[in-house]
Amino acid sequence: MNFKIIPLLENHWPEVRLIYLQGIATKNATFETECPNWEIWDHKFLPICRLVAVNEQVLGWATLSATSARQVYRGVAEVTVYVHENARGKSVGRKLLEKLIDESEKNGFWSLQAGIFPENIASIKIHESLGFREVGYREKIARLDGIWRNTLLLERRSRIVGIE
Repeated sequence: MNFKIIPLLENHWPEVRLIYLQGIATKNATFETECPNWEIWDHKFLPICRLVAVNEQVLGWATLSATSARQVYRGVAEVTVYVHENARGKSVGRKLLEKLIDESEKNGFWSLQAGIFPENIASIKIHESLGFREVGYREKIARLDGIWRNTLLLERRSRIVGIE
């Protein structure tokens, strides 16, 4: 599948929103049950390191969110990657995450983390193939549709940033 990865802009929002809704519908991508409006979504994620994979349409998106407001954790972020249901299994997610890692290091991030449902095996494998390792198992961390769910906490430490 041919596509390019470019910065995510507000005009991508309708397609980004659709892909997010598809992820919500799987019940294995997020605890969210509704997609927020652009303003809320825009505020939730960092203004840097926002990416979309595109050909004639948006195939997927990836962003970072802060893990803490404390200055000492300024180089730590949580990754978010979503892929259109028709583009899954075609390296879109992997390429987005590769580019997100690259962009994060260019912007001074030394540690990336991901919270993934254990049932989301494809996402776990992609993260692990790009240097993430499991650092925790969070039992019954939150409820989705009234059911307690577990997540795995994966982390990737940069080999470029913060090594001194």
